[in-house]
Amino acid sequence: PNTVAVYDYGRTPDGRFYYAMEYLSGLSLDALVTRFGPQPAGRVAQILTQAAGALAEAHALGLIHRDVKPANIFFCERGGVPDMVKLLDFGLVKHLGSASGPSLTQADALTGTPLYISPEALSDPSQIDHRADIYALGGVGYFLLTGKPPFEGKSVLEICGHHLHTTPELPSERLGQAVPTELEALVMACLAKKPGERPADADAVLERLR
Repeated sequence: PNTVAVYDYGRTPDGRFYYAMEYLSGLSLDALVTRFGPQPAGRVAQILTQAAGALAEAHALGLIHRDVKPANIFFCERGGVPDMVKLLDFGLVKHLGSASGPSLTQADALTGTPLYISPEALSDPSQIDHRADIYALGGVGYFLLTGKPPFEGKSVLEICGHHLHTTPELPSERLGQAVPTELEALVMACLAKKPGERPADADAVLERLR
């Protein structure tokens, strides 16, 4: 229920591709934080739980999103239930069984949003797996808690360098107030530089959130 629904797709008589999605009324997480500032920890946990559920479904099908970010997570009301999360924009999705190697194009070499891109997507993009989405989800959690992405810089190169080499400041320190220990530890674990040091998968993230 937290993955955006696509009802139909095809081509128009003049050859243009189209698809029809469910209509959503609300705002992105990016807009939410821009308008209302850092979010309460309980709400952050609920948002991450729903987003992790959408990722768990995608990963079970062998798909990695590769562009998880606040602008691609929508906050809306569905069936009278507020704070419903929808994961959008699977335009960069990659099947884990797809071939890649020396023929990787320059356009594919840096895929995703630099503010939330995983270290391995920078160092060896042909080898990323579902744990790149876990890293990005940690970045989203960090943004929701603090109102800022894990790293900022004056250029894409500087931001990418931070993803590769810099440990993020704790959300509680960045925010200047306490954050629940378990939630902060989970966000920081998701942002580990080495994929093997992150939660193993989205289901592991869900278990810790619960």
